[in-house]
Amino acid sequence: MGTEFLKIKEADEAKEIIKNLFDELYPQKSINIPIEDSHDQVIFKDIDALMDLPPFNRSLMDGYAVKAEDTFGATDEAPKILKCIDSIEAGSFSEKTVKNRECIEISTGAPIPNGSDAIVMVEFTDRENENEKYDNIYILKSVAPNQDVALQGSDIKKDMLLLKEKTIISPDKIGVLAGQGIKEVEVFKKPKIGVISTGNELVMENESIEYGKIYDVNSYSIKNAAISNGAEGVSKGIVKDNYHELKTKIENSLKDSDIVVCSGGTSAGVGDVLRNVLEDIGEVILHGISVKPGKPTIIGKVGKKIVIGLPGNPVSALIIFYVFIIPNIRRIAGKPGESNAKVNVTLSKRIHSPKGRMHYSLVHIKEDLAYPIIKDSGAITSLAHADGYIKIPKNVELLDEGEKVTVTLFK
Repeated sequence: MGTEFLKIKEADEAKEIIKNLFDELYPQKSINIPIEDSHDQVIFKDIDALMDLPPFNRSLMDGYAVKAEDTFGATDEAPKILKCIDSIEAGSFSEKTVKNRECIEISTGAPIPNGSDAIVMVEFTDRENENEKYDNIYILKSVAPNQDVALQGSDIKKDMLLLKEKTIISPDKIGVLAGQGIKEVEVFKKPKIGVISTGNELVMENESIEYGKIYDVNSYSIKNAAISNGAEGVSKGIVKDNYHELKTKIENSLKDSDIVVCSGGTSAGVGDVLRNVLEDIGEVILHGISVKPGKPTIIGKVGKKIVIGLPGNPVSALIIFYVFIIPNIRRIAGKPGESNAKVNVTLSKRIHSPKGRMHYSLVHIKEDLAYPIIKDSGAITSLAHADGYIKIPKNVELLDEGEKVTVTLFK
């Protein structure tokens, strides 16, 4: 076993198989979390307002609460004189009612007292006696009804739609929730992705490197690609090309992960054992996709969870993860759209593509031009320079300089 591919699937057919498997095994779920922990989470269902905002008529300025009619005709030369009967700070209120030719001193944010319907800004008033708390106030400018008053419910009415489902919670949205006194919010439960790198040649970044060894790349790129698209990503470390080690690592990872992603160990070669492991502890659903790069991709099922085998080459692994896996992760996590943003740009030079296979080619974007990155799929600098990738259909052998192409961005 493990010496040949199963029947290779075309890209579109493989996408459909993978999507159906995700839909079968991973229905969308929700979890309630404190709003202080909700940044970048996705709202699971519509949230309605619990109360009016503002919850009372409030002053927008420091000044005096008045009956607007008492100010009509007021000027610097002919001020209106009102008796100040009380003072209100923000957070307090007055039990007094404003009558004709009366006013109440008020601070920004304080509730408008009964009987008043407008605010005269303090800049347009004079006091008869600055040393007296309650004295005559000279009104130097007329105001209209409701001037500088935020009416109850003028921002949000109780029971109106506050935040729509699938809204990504940002700092301003957290402020909206807090303003309603909401302590917890129901959000999409993030799928937990366990990431395993396989290969005798791999070492961790904190280990010394010897001749013939390379540092692990895929654990970091795949984990963070999962995180940036709505999942929790957890690195499960490196495993040698050893059947028993890989089997144990996958079984242990499945205990606390919803999905396990392995990179390496997928080709039909002597040192590649992932297919054998999956056949023994579960089943192989798909092995081999007619794409470049990434042909030896494996999709397996163990119990009610998916195990994904990506190619070991970093470029191949990341492209396959973005094209075939991330749209499904985003759907589970409630993230809007199926993938990262796309831009339409012009190709700076021609690209030759292998006929008969869907081809995904890395590009760098500069000044609305897409520059192809022509390096092998193990070249780390390809990832450093790439802004995204373009898709070349299997029946296209050449994209010429100057053609318009659509780039799927990595960010």
